[in-house]
Formats: sequence, C-alpha cells, structure tokens
Amino acid sequence: TLTEKCYQHMFSDCTSLITAPELPATTLANDCYNFMFSYCTSLVNAPTELPATTLANNCYNSMFYGCTSLAIAPELPATTLVTSCYNSMFFGCTNLAYIKAMFTTTPGRSYNKDWVNNVKATGTFVKNSAAN
Repeated sequence: TLTEKCYQHMFSDCTSLITAPELPATTLANDCYNFMFSYCTSLVNAPTELPATTLANNCYNSMFYGCTSLAIAPELPATTLVTSCYNSMFFGCTNLAYIKAMFTTTPGRSYNKDWVNNVKATGTFVKNSAAN
C-alpha cells in the first residue's frame, strides 16, 4: 500500500536511467507516482505492467512525461479512470508506439488530458473490447 505522494518525482530528470523498477503496488494513493520518471530521456524499459486496478486521483499524472526513448508503455489494466489519473502520462514520449489500456471510462479532460500528446504518430493502441 502506498501513501500520498510517496514516489512523486523520485527519478525525475535521471537522464541515464535505462530500466525502471517494477512497481507491483495494487493499492494506490493520490499523487503516488506523479512525475516519477519525468524527463528520463534514456528510459527504454518501463515496468511491464502497472497492476493496480483501483486508481487514485493523479496517481500516474505525468509519470513518463518527456521520456523520449520509451517505445512500449506499461500495460494499464484498470478499467475505471478517476480524476487526473492518466493526465499527461506519456506526454512528449516521441518514440512511444505501443499502449495497452483496458479502461472503459469515456476518455476526457478529467481523466486523461494530454496523456498521449506528442507521442509517435504511428503505432498500436490496444483497448478493452468493451470500450467505445
């Protein structure tokens, strides 16, 4: 179980970080991973999955912001989005070409504003079969 803001900015600007640690937490707290890997421009290997299925406000907000070497996003199994949970999560990940997100919540500014802004123009997006 995580606490509010516990890993916020933990690796921000670590430009030599290539592989992120696995993040096995299934119970999140507000802002827990906010900007955690932002501007880690050498980050190639994100965690395979972010396994939490119950999200918290701002939990993944800007988590990979500006990670220009990241090509594959961690799998996102949560089906219900909450306030700002995915906002700017992959903003500026210009090499990102694969995302698997299982949410069925209708996307919107309250949940995932700019979450894939400035990612690679082509690639694969896998969605929940129940999502519109």
